[in-house]
Amino acid sequence: MKQKLIGLARRARLAVPLVVTPLVLSLTAAPATASAVSPAVSPAGAHTGPVPAGAPAVDEPSPAAIDAYLTEAMESTALPGMSVVVTHQGKVVHAAGYGHDSAGEPVTENTPMRVASVSKSFTAMAVMTLVDDGEISLDEPVARWLPEFRMADPRAAGITVRHLLNQTSGISDGTVDLRAAESATTLAGYVAALRTGTLAAAPGTRWAYCNVNYEVAARLVEVVAGRSFGEYMRQRVFGPLGMTGSAVGDRTVRPAQGFNSLFGVWVPRPELRDFLYGGGAGGVVTDAADMGRWLIGQSGDGPQPVTPESLKTMHTPSKVHDYGMGWGRETVNGAELLVHSGNLFTYTAVEAIAPDTGYGFAVMTNSAGLYDDVYDVLTGLVAMSRGEAPEVPGGGRQTSELALGLITLAAAGLGLLGVLRSRRWAGRRAGRPAWRIGLRLIPALLPVPLLALYPDLISFLMNGRTVTWEQLTYFAAPLTIAFAVAAAAGAATTAARLLRLRSVVSAR
Repeated sequence: MKQKLIGLARRARLAVPLVVTPLVLSLTAAPATASAVSPAVSPAGAHTGPVPAGAPAVDEPSPAAIDAYLTEAMESTALPGMSVVVTHQGKVVHAAGYGHDSAGEPVTENTPMRVASVSKSFTAMAVMTLVDDGEISLDEPVARWLPEFRMADPRAAGITVRHLLNQTSGISDGTVDLRAAESATTLAGYVAALRTGTLAAAPGTRWAYCNVNYEVAARLVEVVAGRSFGEYMRQRVFGPLGMTGSAVGDRTVRPAQGFNSLFGVWVPRPELRDFLYGGGAGGVVTDAADMGRWLIGQSGDGPQPVTPESLKTMHTPSKVHDYGMGWGRETVNGAELLVHSGNLFTYTAVEAIAPDTGYGFAVMTNSAGLYDDVYDVLTGLVAMSRGEAPEVPGGGRQTSELALGLITLAAAGLGLLGVLRSRRWAGRRAGRPAWRIGLRLIPALLPVPLLALYPDLISFLMNGRTVTWEQLTYFAAPLTIAFAVAAAAGAATTAARLLRLRSVVSAR
């Protein structure tokens, strides 16, 4: 699910409790008041050898030190399961799993994990293999290869392969029918569902993060290669890197159900159907061991499916944004990293490489909540790679959900109090002008329209990303429940007051 990739879904989710929670609290408190008193990396790309001259000499953290940090992180974050890999200059320093899956099995470095939007860097790699083979060019129109890629906006004919991978096509969540596209069961059907869509900007002029770009790119791979996207990924990306435990979709590599946090309790949930098929925007299933091989390749060491020039192109930002082809740029604990995060509704992941030191990191969890703990774990690993003591992560999710739990209880209590005191409220206001009574009812009713607009409010906080009610019952379940209880409390208080007022007036 922001402009910088490592925080795309993370900052949006953090904004939910920080912005909306105080609002809910203030609105649900209103009935009580009325009753009782009257919420950057160098464009040069990957590391290709020893640490550059002048770089500080830092001892590589030991596997034991990394393990101790991750063990402590598991305890402090209270995550159900996590798998992590750290690489450095062509070798795996540490790869391990922690916790358990929804079946109670221990998570290991070979446990399948959904990596969500981290998949985009894999899709970009698949496209670049076709570029290296001379099958396609980055700057040719996509419509040349995809007859079904037709949109209502004539400017779409100018969208190139490079535009898709750099997220500069002009396509945005708000200009296409995402519900229709995501209900498709094939990439061909997904692309065909875009025919009524328009563009938010001319191709190449503006950056907008949108999954559509990478679904179209995956369909391009299918058409040009003459085989399914998943099969091409297995043969040309996973295979050369030795990633035998990875796949697109979950038909061959089946991860267990992930978890959602509900006021501190981890509840197993099936991933949403729309996010299960093998697409290019978020369909990769992999594990820590395979991610180690991937990170080593992305750092310019070991087997490589593409040429060094193509790898450099993938890591180079576009002319209008610091996003490259499946990689963004982020400064973490003073380190300039290439990064990409991924957030589904029951899994979360982040990958990063440090071009100046040759380090690679991947953190994957089988859970999703209002607070994204994987980023905090990543920052600790980056600190260790720089010879610094990592901060113990955790507490953000627990604190936000505790606050929401207290708000939910308070809203329920205030609603009950408002109903019980409705006779007194009505007695004090009987005979007053209707407009004055109406004004006094507004505070109690405010949570009701807010609940009706809830998906739109969250969509606004997430920069226009499409949000559905079903999605809000997953990672945002605590917030959704708080909203619903506040609205129910306000509606019950208002209804009780009106009924009591009618009774009092009739009695007179």
